[in-house]
Amino acid sequence: MTDAPDLTLREVLDVVERLYPPSTAQSWDRVGLVTGDPDQPVRRVHLAVDPTLSVIEEARDLGADLLLTHHPLLLRGVHSVATTNAKGASVTHLVVGDVALYVAHTNADVAAEGVAEALAEACGLGSTEPLAMVEQQPLGRVGDLTEDTTLHAFAERLASRLPRAAGGIRVAGPPEATVRRVAVLGGSGDDLFDAVRTARADVYVTADLRHHPVLEAREEARGGRPYLVDAGHWASEQVWLVRAERALRAGLGERAARVDTHISTVSTDPWTFVVGAEPGGMP
Repeated sequence: MTDAPDLTLREVLDVVERLYPPSTAQSWDRVGLVTGDPDQPVRRVHLAVDPTLSVIEEARDLGADLLLTHHPLLLRGVHSVATTNAKGASVTHLVVGDVALYVAHTNADVAAEGVAEALAEACGLGSTEPLAMVEQQPLGRVGDLTEDTTLHAFAERLASRLPRAAGGIRVAGPPEATVRRVAVLGGSGDDLFDAVRTARADVYVTADLRHHPVLEAREEARGGRPYLVDAGHWASEQVWLVRAERALRAGLGERAARVDTHISTVSTDPWTFVVGAEPGGMP
């Protein structure tokens, strides 16, 4: 940090919105500034996937002025911000703690420095192309590994590059199957199976895969491609935070010396343990 004047929230958000323009968010989404004064000073930015009470507490304890999250706090209608409910307590803790909250959700999914690119990198992909165009925005990515590998080896390597979560990684497909072309979509993605098939992907990495869509997709594939990898919603998007922090600091340029940044260490994956999982994969 230097003795130069503090940056304002407005200055920081000018950079954030160049990286993740709100106009590129899906029509149903709720992105942008949730709490805070554009003229307030920002000395520390805290980055997280979810604005949960524990993350807000962490941000306050670290003296953050801005909490930048991927998921919205107020996506659906809220009729009370009393502290008797979690949403109200979250808003209150942000306001009382003088912490601004800014959300970059589906606009961060589609960006060059966004979630899809971060997940593609974790999968080992080089150059990629959009998996699908939705509302004129490129959702997901598809690309090729540098060499063929087995589905089991691919899943193991991906697991080593994602944050650990209680649910681990679920895979649908034979462990010994050969894969090279990979489609990715961070977060929930079982509505893009048609795009995955059109892209001729060998394996599709996403999350929140439900029983019936997965069963139908595997039936359609007759046991073949595309194979499916459920990497977990939080884990598949948490990898974006490092990229977002780097992009923010680069966008600030020389002004980055006037701001500290910190990535949340709180796991907001809601699952804590599993019991009785059937061992699978290669012995």
